[in-house]
Amino acid sequence: MHYYSMGKIPQKRHTQFRKEDNSLYSEQLFSTEGFSDVYSLLYHCNPPTQIVQVGDPYSISPKTIHDKQLKHRSLRGFSVKPENDYLESRKAVLVNNDCKIILSAPRQSMNDYFFKNADADEVIFVHEGTGTLKTMYGNIPFEYGDYFVVPLGTIYQM
Repeated sequence: MHYYSMGKIPQKRHTQFRKEDNSLYSEQLFSTEGFSDVYSLLYHCNPPTQIVQVGDPYSISPKTIHDKQLKHRSLRGFSVKPENDYLESRKAVLVNNDCKIILSAPRQSMNDYFFKNADADEVIFVHEGTGTLKTMYGNIPFEYGDYFVVPLGTIYQM
């Protein structure tokens, strides 16, 4: 096993880990496959179960055309219509059972909510702009030409 640590962590795992005021940090084991795959042990100042509000579910399922013909296509990715909301701006252009290629042109940041893709990993490539990807693993600044992998189940905000 290879371990990577960031920030203040206890000497050994799965033990009481106290803050300076003697209250406990909340421990979370995060994995998509349990102990049989890669996992992260996270320590939170506040319990990760503390939720302020849950909005109505928003479907990110692509609308597809079931055309079995192989045809030449010209994808004009920079012609995607900009929309204010990040999730609403995501447009699936190529889809199969294993992968979705999605183009997005959000006008605004995700200031009001965090998002979790519970179905798949996401690879995000930045064609324009700069920002910060905020996750439970930390904040990652990004700019033009960067790409990042957001593992399945990771809660994030851009």
